[in-house]
Amino acid sequence: MADAKAEAAAGPAPAPQSSQEEEEDWKEAEGDVEVEDRATSNGGGEEADRPIRVYADGIYDLFHFGHARSLEQAKKSFPNAYLLVGCCNDELTHKYKGRTVMTAEERYESLRHCKWVDEVIPDAPWVVTKEFLDKHNIDFVAHDSLPYADASGSAYDVYDFVKKLGKFKETKRTEGISTSDIIMRIIKDYNEYVMRNLARGYSRNDLGVSYVKEKRLRVNMGLKTLRDKVKQHQEKVGEKWSTVAKLQEEWVENADRWVVGFLEKFEEGCHSMGTAIKERIQERLKSQSSKDFSLLQYDSDDDDAYEEYEEDAEDAKE
Repeated sequence: MADAKAEAAAGPAPAPQSSQEEEEDWKEAEGDVEVEDRATSNGGGEEADRPIRVYADGIYDLFHFGHARSLEQAKKSFPNAYLLVGCCNDELTHKYKGRTVMTAEERYESLRHCKWVDEVIPDAPWVVTKEFLDKHNIDFVAHDSLPYADASGSAYDVYDFVKKLGKFKETKRTEGISTSDIIMRIIKDYNEYVMRNLARGYSRNDLGVSYVKEKRLRVNMGLKTLRDKVKQHQEKVGEKWSTVAKLQEEWVENADRWVVGFLEKFEEGCHSMGTAIKERIQERLKSQSSKDFSLLQYDSDDDDAYEEYEEDAEDAKE
């Protein structure tokens, strides 16, 4: 037990001298132990308590959610990670990769507004070196695992150095989105974007197009506007015809019901009218019968009175 503690206090055993390959393997394993101790040590001291400094680098042109997701992975690679993001300047980028849409300052500023980024390192080197890691106290370098060509233009991977040190943290690329994809979309619909910017007030000089091309695009833009108006008119006419056809269909479907309903109402009205007329005629007939009966009664009374008068006249003569 004492021997074990003594060995631990004395540090790692010297590297084996049997072969160069074994010596390299031993150094790599020793480096892994050192990095792991810094990342996971629970002991006291300032070194053990400080955040793990993770470095990610790139061009970050037309900053998009694919960039943000890779930086999120780097930030979350440790619970207490401090994320430094290096961005290459225009000179290096144009030399080794090609022209960018955004300037270096614009790319730096885009990174500063990403919530996963703690610090932006402008003018980042194309190849990560030991001097750069030591200067910024970088513990790990985060990037996707695909080999990335170094400044020499050969197939050598710029992250090969940190991978051998055991300081490489792999992140996953987001499928379906990249700066190249966005640029390809713009190139594919180039005329559409030029026409849109011409309509917004940009000059042909601003857009880098010739006089003839500008006129041709403006004519095409006018024809497109006319086609859109004709299409809108056709759609409105089509909607009206659709409404008329729907109403006609509804009318045909309901015509029989409407006619039957009308006839029922008409018949009911005629029946009511006939009943009213019949009742009025009956009332008139009843009224006329009562009047005739009164006249007949009056005539019989007059005959009786006349007979009494004649009898009285004869008695007077006698």
